[in-house]
Amino acid sequence: MSFEEEPNQKVSVKKSTFNGMIVMIIILVGVAAFFAGSYTSNFNQISEEDLDDAIAKLELELLQNQLPTKQPSAPVKISTDDDPIIGNPNAPITIVEFSDFQCPFCARFHTQTLPLILEEYIEQGKVKLVFRDFPIQSIHPNALPASVAAECANEQGKFREMHDTLFEKQNEWNKLDTVDALSLFNQYATDMKLDQEEFDSCLSSGKFIPEIKKDLDDGREYGVSGTPGFFVGNDIVGYVELKGAQPFESFKKIIDAQLDA
Repeated sequence: MSFEEEPNQKVSVKKSTFNGMIVMIIILVGVAAFFAGSYTSNFNQISEEDLDDAIAKLELELLQNQLPTKQPSAPVKISTDDDPIIGNPNAPITIVEFSDFQCPFCARFHTQTLPLILEEYIEQGKVKLVFRDFPIQSIHPNALPASVAAECANEQGKFREMHDTLFEKQNEWNKLDTVDALSLFNQYATDMKLDQEEFDSCLSSGKFIPEIKKDLDDGREYGVSGTPGFFVGNDIVGYVELKGAQPFESFKKIIDAQLDA
């Protein structure tokens, strides 16, 4: 599958935040060295949309044959940790997503498939989405700082706004040098009317890096090796795994079966 990307562009770093950005770069270099090479993407090798859709349909057929007709004796449990939630926290079905803000297939899910899930299930209180970070730093150098920016926005109650902006404007920042991407994230925060001093402090401190690493570790334990990766269900009926930017029908089939269980 091909994607149109804007040409590289430079974004000036404000003097008031330059020192904070430098501190963040130092932190990111250390973390990147720690994460680099530890994770690989199974989904970014696909280059044709038709092939991607064909694989999704084949996987859907396999899942349809595997869906349980009754509650399993030992359902699979997936931790939601304390990560950001989109939707009603008390919704009966949960979609746990392991995602990378710089991954083009993750952006595809959030701009094409998620709106349909929102309309039919999340806004009806039937499903909630838990977003867990899985930045593949070895191939997406700006994914980790984007995750930090989203966590910092979440601290001020604006996760959804930053989440949507990062995916919708992915082509604005995904090819930038990290220091310029950070400056752009800072501008997004300004546009959202976040407390700028608090956001700058959060971004430059790297305070959420341990939380992001925990998401990575949990994802790896569950067998996640690429993004996006999903687990749909709850602790009672168990979770069904979906890999890649699956079409809406894949989610619908699983969610409907679980709601009727």
